[in-house]
Amino acid sequence: MWQAPPAPVSREWLPVLDMSAPGPQNRLTVLVRFLLLIPQLVVVWVLSVVAFLATVIGWFGALVLGRLPGFVADYLTAYLPYDTRVTAYLMLTVDRYPPFRFRAPEYPVQVGLRPGELNRLAVLFRIFLVIPASIVQGLVYAGWWVVAFVIWLVVLILGRMPQALYEATTAIVRYRMRYMAYLVMLTPAYPKRLFGEEPGSEPEPVSATRPLVLSGAGRGLLVLFLLLGVVSWVTGSVTGSVSSDDDNDDDNGPNPTQRVMAPLVPGPADRS
Repeated sequence: MWQAPPAPVSREWLPVLDMSAPGPQNRLTVLVRFLLLIPQLVVVWVLSVVAFLATVIGWFGALVLGRLPGFVADYLTAYLPYDTRVTAYLMLTVDRYPPFRFRAPEYPVQVGLRPGELNRLAVLFRIFLVIPASIVQGLVYAGWWVVAFVIWLVVLILGRMPQALYEATTAIVRYRMRYMAYLVMLTPAYPKRLFGEEPGSEPEPVSATRPLVLSGAGRGLLVLFLLLGVVSWVTGSVTGSVSSDDDNDDDNGPNPTQRVMAPLVPGPADRS
């Protein structure tokens, strides 16, 4: 019995990140990586201020037009790859210093963006829709920075980034790029695939990160970074809450309960 062929499955297009495979790194540039990046970080900060203003203008424009105004899209599609190149260099995935220009087709970190039609309702509520992705991005990024000193030592000693660590770090860089692209309305596609693609998802590999197929060790490191991010957030919240309570206690003076407990609890009360 004849059966109709299955309908083609439409795949949502996501912003892409193309990076070269991990290679040897100059230990001297690794040693002073943060100092080398100070000028770039200043430039990125200035560009980000302009990007914020452009995004605000673009939000109003997208509500009316159903897409970003041309000049806003042009600036943001230049700014986001610049920011991604600096982030990739900062996170030790590449050894080549990022150039001080928007267009850098020769650089080993490339970002593919396709700004186009946008859903006006999704634009209207963009700041709320992006919250879950913002939390994921913030946790995994913070988790990486919790062990950044250890990662820096590993790359400094070995002169290269181990493959599993490279996979996990580039996954963070890519997710952060997709999150920012969605936030500034360069794409209607919600950021996803933090843990990469399945093997064989693309017929021909385009680069070391497209498709981004993570090994078991790479996925394990990503989970570790997420857990460290959660621990960092909880610790910061508890510390901030305790500090706030201490400040309030200092301002208002000890309450009756504190007076009763003072002889039993070591601390400032012992010295009063």
